[in-house]
Amino acid sequence: MAASTLKAVILIGGPMKGTRFRPLSLDVPKPLFPIAGHPMIYHLIESCSKVEGLNEVLLIGSYQHDEPKLKEFILNTRAMFSLQIRYYQEFAQLGTAGGIYHFRDQIQNGNPEAFFVFNCDVCGDFPLIEMLKFHRSKRRGDHYSHREQYTMLGTEATRQQSLNYGCIVSKKETGEVLHYVEKPETFVSATINCGVYLFSMHIFQHLFKAFESNQNNTK
Repeated sequence: MAASTLKAVILIGGPMKGTRFRPLSLDVPKPLFPIAGHPMIYHLIESCSKVEGLNEVLLIGSYQHDEPKLKEFILNTRAMFSLQIRYYQEFAQLGTAGGIYHFRDQIQNGNPEAFFVFNCDVCGDFPLIEMLKFHRSKRRGDHYSHREQYTMLGTEATRQQSLNYGCIVSKKETGEVLHYVEKPETFVSATINCGVYLFSMHIFQHLFKAFESNQNNTK
């Protein structure tokens, strides 16, 4: 059986971000901040390169296409990992879901089975292969059920640390998310969102409905 086609989307933000890291951020785009001897985003791409069937990484942000350091990084990293790495520029801040929906044609091109989504400012050992196995375990034949199309990576934090992150309440037996709160004012759960997701392509149907509803509400 041929390996399934997978993609990854890395949300890299734009030049107005990284204010807490000045003066470093004045000269270096935030995704290229050095961590353990490599640009921060390098570690995400390296993790992606280890997933069988993942052959394309899309970077989405609002940096100019000719930003020299970013352009050089993409060229070098593309050759290093033999991956297709493409950059798509947002011309307005669209938010996480907005950027994904705006470039939906590029993500869906080639009819991939699923795609990972990362926030660029996360760093660590990403269990992407294990995450993919878990995600596929919820599949019925070639299809995912309505409730089991999306996987979110979480980790454990202290009660105090959890207040700074999105908090997940889930079923212990199955991992099903029951409740989610972004940076709660009071303690909700010690399981926090790592900013790494795996979506089936059905996500675009939900995003379409959400954007359609938002447009109707603003009329």
